[in-house]
Amino acid sequence: MRKLGLIGGMSWVSTASYYKRINSTVQKRLGGFSSAHMLIESVNFSEYARLQSDDDWDAAAGLMTRSAKRLENSGATAVLICSNAMHKIYDQVQPEVGIPIIHIADCVGDKMVADGIKSATLLGSRNVMTEGFYRKRLVGKGITLSPPDEERVEEIDRIIYEELMFSIVKRDSERTMKTYITNIAKGDVEAIVLGSTELDLVIDTKANILPIYDSTEIHSNAAVDWILSDD
Repeated sequence: MRKLGLIGGMSWVSTASYYKRINSTVQKRLGGFSSAHMLIESVNFSEYARLQSDDDWDAAAGLMTRSAKRLENSGATAVLICSNAMHKIYDQVQPEVGIPIIHIADCVGDKMVADGIKSATLLGSRNVMTEGFYRKRLVGKGITLSPPDEERVEEIDRIIYEELMFSIVKRDSERTMKTYITNIAKGDVEAIVLGSTELDLVIDTKANILPIYDSTEIHSNAAVDWILSDD
C-alpha cells in the first residue's frame, strides 16, 4: 500500500471528511481491519486566510511548498491539497516537490468526461467560481461552464466562510442551496460541480434533479486509487 500525504486544515471540517472517506473506501475494497497509510500535515488556516486577504499568494505558496516537502520527506508518494480554493497555488507548489500533487479539478473533470458530461455549473467559494485557475482545468477537458451568477457567488462564499468552515449547518442555507440548484436545473446544463470541500454539508448530493459532482468524494476516491495502485 502506498503512503499518501494530505495537506489539511483548510478547513479542518473537510479534512476530517477526507480522512473518513479515504479510510472507509480502503476498508471496503480490502476488507477486514484495513485502513489507509496516510500522513496529515494539518495547517493553521488563519495564516492562509490572512495571506489570502492580503492577496499575497506567493507567501501562501511558500507555506504550502514547505508542507508538501515535509510530507515527501516523511515518505509520502503523493499529496492531496484538501481544499478546492487553495489549488490556486498548485502551479507554484507542484514543481517544488518530487512527488505528484493530485489536482482536485483534474479528478473532477476526468470523472465528468468518463460520464459523458459536456456542460455544468460550478459552485464553490468566490475564487473557485470566478477565477480561471479552476475553471480552465474543466474547460480544458471539453466541459462548458455556465458563467458565474454574482448573487450566488456572494451568498455561497458567505455560507462557506461564515458557517461551514466552523461546522455550522443552518436550515436557511440548506434551503438556499436547494433553490439555487432548482434554478440551475432549469437552464441548459447537464450537471453541477461542488467546487468546495464543505458544500456537501448543506447539499444532498444523491437527491437532486441534476447529477452533482462532489469534489471531495471524487478527490478522495482518486486518493484511494493511488494508495492501492501498484504501478
